[in-house]
Amino acid sequence: MPASPPTLARRAFLCAAGALGLAGCSGVSVLNALAGSGHRRQEGVAYGADPRQRLDVYLPDTVVAATPLVVFFYGGSWSSGERADYGFVGESLASGGVAVAVADYRLSPAVRWQQILADCAAATRWAFDQAPALGLNRRNLYLMGHSAGGYNAAMLALDARWLSAAGLAPAQLAGWVGLAGPYDFLPIVNPEARVAFDWPHTPPDSQPIAHAGGRRSRALLLAPTEDTVVNPVRSTQGLARRLEAAGTPVRHRLLDGVGHGTIVGALAPPLRRLAPVRDEVLAFLRNEPPPA
Repeated sequence: MPASPPTLARRAFLCAAGALGLAGCSGVSVLNALAGSGHRRQEGVAYGADPRQRLDVYLPDTVVAATPLVVFFYGGSWSSGERADYGFVGESLASGGVAVAVADYRLSPAVRWQQILADCAAATRWAFDQAPALGLNRRNLYLMGHSAGGYNAAMLALDARWLSAAGLAPAQLAGWVGLAGPYDFLPIVNPEARVAFDWPHTPPDSQPIAHAGGRRSRALLLAPTEDTVVNPVRSTQGLARRLEAAGTPVRHRLLDGVGHGTIVGALAPPLRRLAPVRDEVLAFLRNEPPPA
């Protein structure tokens, strides 16, 4: 069932940090502190009027027109999360030559899934509009998300309603990346997700898998082999099969050595040895062959 709350991710980070001799600190703070160099950051950039409509921008020290630009959405059952906790994502990818915008968005119970997706589309529109000012090419725009954030990225990439409301189209994306995302999760069991999706009045077209027909922008779908939060066979492999059948280029892989929380934590230096998540993502964004 979709999207662990941040406490689960934090617990996974902390356990992994302890295994590396880093116990005694918050797992998230460890990852942020050791994420790497070779980048610069702009904090608290507004993409809308609401206080939750803010993002942090991470830029490589050297930016060229071919530099990929990623808008990243975190998870948290659509009811919790802070962009500051995911600085390690922006720093890890920026140190690898990728520009990243880590976006906050409004949360349930204040809003429902439709408003959440509208916020994510607005953040994407900001990235599209600002790309030239950042020295980037709009044609290299990607979406990426973990857990519930993977759902957000999938819906924007697959269901044209959301980007079209922001004056964009899924075809303008260079691609998207999902880490342990829930793409097919009816009926809803998770209590927080039930609120966000007005269960049992959740429409079938709220599911990314319902929009996988027709050729879409290429995708990278990664998930833990053993995920106790989101079923990787149903969600990741199920969506991948549907996309492939429709002619969409998609790479999908289930990874040993990580769980639902640590699959995103593995982007940061302390946890990279758990699984090649960063190598997979960077190769996809650079349009290079996947790592061996």
